[in-house]
Amino acid sequence: MDKLLLQIEQCRKEMIALSDTYKLTSEAVVKTSKKLDNLLNQYQTNNINK
Repeated sequence: MDKLLLQIEQCRKEMIALSDTYKLTSEAVVKTSKKLDNLLNQYQTNNINK
């Protein structure tokens, strides 16, 4: 669980850094945003099943 939270935080930071360089609609930002969405969904699913 802690590993997943670290992944979420790292992905969030990566997305913010990318959005400082690229437009929000750029492929890099959108791809990272989707990755973050998936990680957050995993986290939510794990917490619901507890």
